[in-house]
Amino acid sequence: MTLVAVVGATGTGKSDFALDLAEAVARTGRQAEIVNADAMQLYRGMDIGTAKLPVAARRGIPHHLLDVLEVTAEASVAAYQRDARAAVERITADGGVAVLVGGSGLYVSSVIHDFRFPGTDPAVRARLEAELSERGPGLLHARLREIDAETAAGVDAQNGRRIVRALEVIEVTGEPKAARLPEEPVPWRPHRIVHLRSDRAALVARLDERVEQMWRDGLVDEVAGLLPLGLERGVTARKAIGYAQALAELQGRMPRAEAIVETQQLTRVYARRQVGWFKRYREAVVLDPLDDDARAAELDRLAALD
Repeated sequence: MTLVAVVGATGTGKSDFALDLAEAVARTGRQAEIVNADAMQLYRGMDIGTAKLPVAARRGIPHHLLDVLEVTAEASVAAYQRDARAAVERITADGGVAVLVGGSGLYVSSVIHDFRFPGTDPAVRARLEAELSERGPGLLHARLREIDAETAAGVDAQNGRRIVRALEVIEVTGEPKAARLPEEPVPWRPHRIVHLRSDRAALVARLDERVEQMWRDGLVDEVAGLLPLGLERGVTARKAIGYAQALAELQGRMPRAEAIVETQQLTRVYARRQVGWFKRYREAVVLDPLDDDARAAELDRLAALD
């Protein structure tokens, strides 16, 4: 199997599993390389708050699509799909194994499933973004719900970018269903999916501690270093969980304790949404990352696949 996706909520150990898998593949005489599928890890300099593995911790295994965007750039899933698939093609051309790793559900799906993104219309996009800025996401989400309740149900009511994109697609194509993901997606190419899923209570405790550790590791200083690079102008980067709160603390708009608590709350909500998204991967092998025996057996099984 030349394409394996390792998915799951934040904090479930996807990076460690992927590295272990790459080493297991290497023992069979082949090479595995890792392709990032975490939207925030695309950004250069956003390391602590995204739990990005430092180079020294990557065990010498090649990683792709880390640190490829400036913080002022807007992340685009269509551009990501193009670049990630190109990386997969290069890795597998000579029999290598591409390990797609990340918790950004739409980004993972854009690679493993064969669907195409409708084009954009700059004028329509600008008008909708102006409405978003003036009126907030709630009213735009209500409009989307009136036009197509099914599409709206799959879009977070606070995710202004996704709402704008859905409304843009509907307006440009004239078809509400064009903004939906396919109900029965067709694989882009043969693949395996491993869904790491932890006990909810244990995961929440781990995530809360992880957020506190980010502050101890210097997240606020990292944000301060990104300000001269244009973080505040970034459409996507400045709104990232943890970064928005650290920025508020740095600017005196939020005390540290409140910034940490808000980040913990948002991280828990995000993890819950990730679990919901990855449940749709019915063909995935669901694995408790703390079950050592099951973990080892799955690593051996994946490494042995042709």
